[in-house]
Amino acid sequence: MIKNILNIKLFIVLFFICGCSEYSKKEMRNNIASSYKSDKFNVLLIIADDLNCDIGAYGNQVIKTPNIDRLAKRGILFENAHNQYPLCGPSRASFMTGMYTNQTKITKNNMNLRNSVPDVITLGQRFRQQGYQSVRIGKMFHYDNPSAIGTSGNDDIYSWDQTINPYGRDKIEEYKINTLKPRRYGGTLSWLASDGKDDEQTDGIAATEAIKKLDNFAKRETPFFLAVGFYRPHTPFVAPKKYFDLYDQEKIEIPQVSSEYLETLPLPAVKSIRAKKNQIDLNKELAQEIKEAYYATISFVDAQVGRILDQLEALGLDKNTIIVFTSDHGYHMGEHGHWQKQTLFENSTRIPLIISAPNSENKGQKSMSPVELIDLYPTLMSLTNINTPKHVVGKSLEPIMNNVNASVRGSALTRWRNGYSIKTKRYRLTKWGSNGELGYELYDHKNDKYELINLANNKDYNEVMDSLKLVIDKRISDASIKPQSLGRQFENAKPMYKAKNITFGDIHDINGEITHLKN
Repeated sequence: MIKNILNIKLFIVLFFICGCSEYSKKEMRNNIASSYKSDKFNVLLIIADDLNCDIGAYGNQVIKTPNIDRLAKRGILFENAHNQYPLCGPSRASFMTGMYTNQTKITKNNMNLRNSVPDVITLGQRFRQQGYQSVRIGKMFHYDNPSAIGTSGNDDIYSWDQTINPYGRDKIEEYKINTLKPRRYGGTLSWLASDGKDDEQTDGIAATEAIKKLDNFAKRETPFFLAVGFYRPHTPFVAPKKYFDLYDQEKIEIPQVSSEYLETLPLPAVKSIRAKKNQIDLNKELAQEIKEAYYATISFVDAQVGRILDQLEALGLDKNTIIVFTSDHGYHMGEHGHWQKQTLFENSTRIPLIISAPNSENKGQKSMSPVELIDLYPTLMSLTNINTPKHVVGKSLEPIMNNVNASVRGSALTRWRNGYSIKTKRYRLTKWGSNGELGYELYDHKNDKYELINLANNKDYNEVMDSLKLVIDKRISDASIKPQSLGRQFENAKPMYKAKNITFGDIHDINGEITHLKN
């Protein structure tokens, strides 16, 4: 330790003595980082909010995501990754505990994890137990987005040594936001091409804070778990105007779905894609404007990811840091005639998942194996040589990282209210009702990757249906078993009381003038 401190001091002295000599600022940082001694990998977890797989590395030819794409080139990209509940709060509670929603008992937003499973060991908490400095920046557990920006939301205090809650221009200028529902910005489609710079926005501030923490970590011997939760591209789709300028609005394609298609679906599925009445049958120009805003916001998030990755590399910490990039669930952009999330279609269940490990020999490869977001917890435990808590039911993805043709599970399970869906390599089967009494959906991704032809009643697929019904029933049963060593588990925990939400958008008119609050 004393030797390391002396080395750091020597480099600093040489830097100031030699001025513009061989010791550049970057070289000094690398020298400092080289004195960082730890036999444990660090972990950088970056999660976006409401991000689907509209990413260059996932095959989208329109979106501009150069930084996420370069991360994919240095890691493993999981093509067939799925969340466990397509809603922010339940999904985040699941992957932070490594359990299904039947086990966390959290199926709504604004629920405190400890009210349901008070003795659970979260991912951040487990790293703390092992001597890591666990730091959260932004949204990791659920927040009402955007109303709770700048607060700790429904965070878990036991998961972190330090928390940072950024608050930016996007909140202060809420009154400027275009929205389909007046004075509502999160649960409906809303958007704004903002003035100003990246680092004035909440996510830009989050990236700046992450950079500061990396600078601090580089000077220490303590391993770190840094969790950076971006608030975008969740509505409102707010980003600096330059990101909107990346896209030609008139060339953006909007999916078209026939009304006859709805007649082939079980009633719960129809309700899920017709839940938001003001978002049905948007005119083409408005739909293009909204989708452009979504893409712009993704590119903005990508730029912030790039800033963090650049600093990680400049400090030399990339040589000893596992990097994960993911999202809490997918998102519809007009597919099935639906916008936003909360369905059991691929658009809502599928998530981006990229894992980069310093010692991986399979960089830049893709896995087609079904995997689940709850698999992230045991994967990080395995990669850092930490024993996984017994309550974690996810499976480590390390075998796939060693061999992308390997599999750790035959299907990925997602739940939405009274429905469950499994996705295999080829098929998706969705079951509505406890016994399937509300109907089934079957999609063959070999011939129908957009899930527009329900084959549940097609006699040619009877054998497939019978086989997958056995699988989904077993998956649901297993996901409902109380995990070992979980401790207390409460069935009827209630969401936290929500005080009347007051935002900048409520107290200002469209010109920014203060008005009286609504009753």
